[in-house]
Amino acid sequence: MVHRIIPRSGLAAYGFNANAARLLSLQKRGVNAASSARSLATSGKSDGSPSEETKHQPIKSVLVANRGEIAVRIFRACTELGIRSIAVYSEQDRMQQHRQKADEAYLIGKGMAPVAAYLNIPEIIRIAKENQIDAVHPGYGFLSERSDFAKACQDNGIRFIGPTPEVMARMGDKVAARKSAIDAGLKVVPGTATPIENSDAAVEFVKEHGLPIILKAAYGGGGRGMRVVRDMKDVKESFNRAHSEALAAFGNGAIFIEKYVEKPRHIEVQIMGDSYGNIVHLHERDCSVQRRHQKIIEIAPAVNLDPRVRDRMHADAVAIAQHVGYRNAGTVEFLLAPDGKFYFIEVNARLQVEHTVTEEVTGVDLVQTQIRVAEGYSLPELGLQQDAIHATGAAIQCRVTTEDPAKNFQPDTGRIEVFRSGQGFGIRLDGASAFTGAVISPYYDSLLVKVIAKSKDLPSATDKMIRALREFRVRGVKTNIPFILNVLKHKKFRSGAVDTSFLDEHPELFRLNIGQNRASKLIYYLANVMVNGPMTPFGNKTLLPPSITPTVPLIKAHQAPPAGWRNVLQQEGPQGLAKKIRAHKQLLLTDTTLRDAHQSLLATRVRTYDMTRIAPFVSHTMPQLFSLENWGGATFDVAMRFLYECPWERLQQLSGAVPNILSQCLVRGANGVGYTSYPDNAIVKFCEMAHKNGMDIFRVFDALNYMPNLKMGIEAAGASGAVVEGAIAYSGDITDPHKTKYSLDYFVKLTDELVKTGIHILCIKDMAGLLKPAAATRLIGALRDRHPDLPIHVHTHDTAGAGVATLLACSEAGADIVDVAVDSMSGMTSQASMGAVVACLQNSPRDTHIDLQRVHEYSAFWEQTRMLYAPFECAVTMKTGNSDVYDNEIPGGQYTNLQFQAFSLGLGDQFEQVKKAYREANLLLGDIVKVTPTSKVVGDLAQFMVQNKLDGKLVQERAGELSFPSSVIEYLQGHLGVPPGGFPEPFRSNVLKDLPRVEGRRGAEMPPLDFDKLRKDLQDKYGEHQIDGETDVMSAAMYPKVAEEFFQFRNEYGPVDCLSTRIFLVGPKVGEEFEVEIEHGKTLQVKSVAIGDLTAKGEREVFFELNGQLRTVFVPDTKAKKNISVNAKAQKGKRDQVGSPMLGTILEVPVKEGQVVEKGEPVAVLSAMKMEMVVQAPFSGKVKRIHVQPGAKVEADDLLVEMEE
Repeated sequence: MVHRIIPRSGLAAYGFNANAARLLSLQKRGVNAASSARSLATSGKSDGSPSEETKHQPIKSVLVANRGEIAVRIFRACTELGIRSIAVYSEQDRMQQHRQKADEAYLIGKGMAPVAAYLNIPEIIRIAKENQIDAVHPGYGFLSERSDFAKACQDNGIRFIGPTPEVMARMGDKVAARKSAIDAGLKVVPGTATPIENSDAAVEFVKEHGLPIILKAAYGGGGRGMRVVRDMKDVKESFNRAHSEALAAFGNGAIFIEKYVEKPRHIEVQIMGDSYGNIVHLHERDCSVQRRHQKIIEIAPAVNLDPRVRDRMHADAVAIAQHVGYRNAGTVEFLLAPDGKFYFIEVNARLQVEHTVTEEVTGVDLVQTQIRVAEGYSLPELGLQQDAIHATGAAIQCRVTTEDPAKNFQPDTGRIEVFRSGQGFGIRLDGASAFTGAVISPYYDSLLVKVIAKSKDLPSATDKMIRALREFRVRGVKTNIPFILNVLKHKKFRSGAVDTSFLDEHPELFRLNIGQNRASKLIYYLANVMVNGPMTPFGNKTLLPPSITPTVPLIKAHQAPPAGWRNVLQQEGPQGLAKKIRAHKQLLLTDTTLRDAHQSLLATRVRTYDMTRIAPFVSHTMPQLFSLENWGGATFDVAMRFLYECPWERLQQLSGAVPNILSQCLVRGANGVGYTSYPDNAIVKFCEMAHKNGMDIFRVFDALNYMPNLKMGIEAAGASGAVVEGAIAYSGDITDPHKTKYSLDYFVKLTDELVKTGIHILCIKDMAGLLKPAAATRLIGALRDRHPDLPIHVHTHDTAGAGVATLLACSEAGADIVDVAVDSMSGMTSQASMGAVVACLQNSPRDTHIDLQRVHEYSAFWEQTRMLYAPFECAVTMKTGNSDVYDNEIPGGQYTNLQFQAFSLGLGDQFEQVKKAYREANLLLGDIVKVTPTSKVVGDLAQFMVQNKLDGKLVQERAGELSFPSSVIEYLQGHLGVPPGGFPEPFRSNVLKDLPRVEGRRGAEMPPLDFDKLRKDLQDKYGEHQIDGETDVMSAAMYPKVAEEFFQFRNEYGPVDCLSTRIFLVGPKVGEEFEVEIEHGKTLQVKSVAIGDLTAKGEREVFFELNGQLRTVFVPDTKAKKNISVNAKAQKGKRDQVGSPMLGTILEVPVKEGQVVEKGEPVAVLSAMKMEMVVQAPFSGKVKRIHVQPGAKVEADDLLVEMEE
């Protein structure tokens, strides 16, 4: 019902007249507040209606002295009432939607600070008067609670849509409001009687009343200037911070203090008063979900609220409003303690942000009511009698802000690239900045849109809200939606059992499930490639992928593939598999196309995308294959380093796509899939995870045939439960009597040692293709005689062109399995041709029974696919096999990578010299077995020699003064183990000088890797949901720097492995349409539309259509922004000038200017491709000047450091 009070002439002056006193007297005697008001109303002379003399004064125009969503909300109300709407906007808001939604808009505060513009009272009044505006609505924030603004409007004949200036002054002053509440009979929390201006007064209050306390801005709200203090030592600092914040936000730093109520609920009652003394409440809202005293989610009505408490709150809200003669909309706020007692906090003499939920449950348009009251309508005329105002159902409001919950809710700014909202039945959106292309500035509140859900009760309203928020897609700026969803899904929230400590007591709410944002990230990647070129380095920039889509041969994909050797392993186990292999009469083949073949021919660049396209065909048509070598070796780091894809996902996908054929990988013994030593537990964990993710066979080798390393790798692989294939690395030529280091006896004894470790299969690993047919016959014959039950698997390369002949000789000598590559990916530095071996053995006792026609179809696919990798094609320079491999002994897998590195280092035209230097480097290092990582050591030294015009003799002579590649130094220190016959002397001692040596197996001496710490560090750095707790952590364990760069790339550009290969490498053509399947059943339709002109910022706007909707992104044009600079060169012959020994990037400068260094100490570390080099001080002295910084690009002989004696 309507509460009628005495004429406004009494209460307007805040007089404590007889009727007001009688109201309080009735309440103090225990009479219900509503009954008290009715009693008083009955005895009054006014009936709460306009007198006959009073006429409504229609408002024809309203200026909203605000911005953003509240301005738009008020404009909409004006439009519905037929009232002209006027906006004001700052210079920073010229493009904001609120100025476009109004009928008229005027610039204010030109040249002023962004917030100051909206606080410029004289200019707002001027605009209102110049444009004959009838009324001003302040919205919330800014000037909404400034009584001087209301007074200025009043003095200038402009109606202020809100309380009177006098009431605003009284309610805006929290201390005065507190006194009014006490006078009206409301209970308050103990606090200061007046605002305080210094921290000493705060200390005195605490001494008297104790802790905890809460500091509040006396002239503002919204959580600003508010601090809870629980420790005496924090009182002064907290006061000073609150004072400063209040001063900045409200122009007045006055603070008042209250005793802090622990774990209360924050309940507020919406009130509305007219000019005739009528006051009604529109029920309450629960605003307990707060962070740092700022409301996040509001609910109406409050659930689980004792009806008696609810009634008393309503009555108290009306009582204080009556006491001060309140007019228009306002909110009376209370704290409800756990014991059921509640305390008055304050009156917000304005419209609240959360007024929407009250509108939803009551059906009352509060903004229109405000305007009508300002026109002179009474509440009864508007149908607002208390008995007619009911709260039905439940409503929730969530404030979606541009804050990043993952960064402690730091406000995010920028351009909204995509905005798609959640809508539908029961959902209301109030916003203004929420549209594609909107620019979120750092100058104003971070509110993007208010989402309101209405339903029959809180649980169902919550479900609607969750559904709507999940439909949102906001790209370009971060939002708090993931955090809000966590809150909404929490059982305490759904039950309504929350208080203001809810967020603090549930830290799990801050563990966020951040959206993947895949489409936007991929668009950004494509735009970058279109503007700046390939993001993976090309070996040959003149050859580009053609516009083709390789044809995948047809199969009956709906049928399960035939059983194969993986089925045997699953049924028999590793030892049973070994017996089955020996009992099998036909020659078995391992297909290396998915690993070693493309490592040898295409610089390891073949992507998972192409492998998974053809994998089902292989599974269905070639079940006779023993295994697919599809993982490990160089593919592990290259996947992350250059292809920007996760190697573990490759393993999972390929293993799943070929369920009947064994998956096989290459493991470098104690080095795992890395180039260095690791703690033993890292290798054990690696093998365990690889087997868990689909790996069946570990081919374990050591680059030096060093048994301690081999044994460690074999034990780790065996512990995983997988098949262990122990490998002997073949080198030399057992048929040449002049080559005695790697003799038949050497390999037989090495095999004996491997057999003792319990291997299931023996592999002869011939990395360079040095195993000639006659040597194969002798070696395999000897091993077969010695170990008749041991399966023998041969791996070789076809560099010299003798691969097929060697494999046939192996077959004749008793080998069980040989490695081949499909025809179009075979030959040269790859493996021998699968089709050739299959054809040669047809109709013989060792017939493979593989359908040759299917091999041809398989080959045709790779023939087309290989064209897509033209920038990495080895056949550009290597047209045929080359028998000089018998001289230089370059491994096939390294040959093309070495060639690619030579081009990258500017040595492309000197590759013949590099090959000759490779032979010399090998001899310098002691004629070692050459397979990754030792082959890398030899290759690094060879390129170093060519780049610095050194031969073997000069290197020997100058070993003590040269800055060798770090891989060479680490090898000589013993990081990779001990080579057969030991290290070369005196070369080793001259190079190392006083550097430490590693005795024995280095990994055995290393402390265990702390995987939990590594996981935490990565998740802290990149986000808990961005880092897989197992696979990503293991990638970082193997390749820390490469993995972290990959994680950063993935976070920025998304799952680029979903793109087709041509699109990934060079981007789409303008106007091209294509599809991207980001996961099964989710396909993006993309069209590249245009590339814009260069902006003043050096950016280009790139236009796309994504699923039919226009999308644009701005990309820096690195070529246009690049500053051309020439580095100084080190003068030859001047030993005080230290120059770069090679082209590369500076990784580290471990010295400072003025630092004293010893001869041989590192002064810089640089990298090119996979090779790192430590540049050493040429003499003992002082660093005079440093010319480079980490990240700098340098060329050979660029001046790095100047020194002085």
